[in-house]
Amino acid sequence: MDQRGLRIGAVARAAGVSVDTIRHYERIGVLRTAPRTSAGYRLYSQDAIDRVRLVRSAVQFGFSLTELATFLRARDKGAPPCRAVRVAAQRIMDRVESQIAELLETREWMRTTLHEWDQRLARTRPGTPARLLDHLPPR
Repeated sequence: MDQRGLRIGAVARAAGVSVDTIRHYERIGVLRTAPRTSAGYRLYSQDAIDRVRLVRSAVQFGFSLTELATFLRARDKGAPPCRAVRVAAQRIMDRVESQIAELLETREWMRTTLHEWDQRLARTRPGTPARLLDHLPPR
């Protein structure tokens, strides 16, 4: 990086995102607004790359961009959002646990259905419809 900063394309490439993503992050407040040159080019510091990577990791964890904008603005102003981040992370974890439980129930329902269908097919003569979908048990 030279003394003037990094242009948007360089930040995007280094962070592994598109230029549009950088612009979007800036618009919603997860990335600080970059100063512009007299020609209108945004110039970012090296920290912008780290911030974009942080945002990408947090989104993969399950945080929304809106939540992140709130947390990061507070952090940028010197107010540590750590407890709010922890509470939000627990909500994400609880939601994942609920989804896992639902998927396990679904898997059991599907296994039972397949077993019942296998029995129906074993009792059905070849060339005769077994009407499996008509015997799909309710969930």
